[in-house]
Amino acid sequence: MQAGTEPMSELERELATLIIEALRLPIGADEFAVDAPLFGGELGLDSIDVLEIALALARRYGIEIRSDDAENPRIFASLRSLAGYVAAHRAH
Repeated sequence: MQAGTEPMSELERELATLIIEALRLPIGADEFAVDAPLFGGELGLDSIDVLEIALALARRYGIEIRSDDAENPRIFASLRSLAGYVAAHRAH
């Protein structure tokens, strides 16, 4: 997996680590490309993984993302889009 050309923000690195830990992925945070698709791409994540990530986000940031939210494809489009959503909605 290729690292993204742009450097990760602190929040993007934190989220990459959260996703890796939640899903027990065999990669490091530096291997996450910030603009690469989270689902259907090289990571091979699916809808069950979305639920795991949403649960981890709720625990860490107090963010509730419903499974039927019409914005989910946009929220989970990439690590960068997820970080933007978290930055705008986190409780702490």
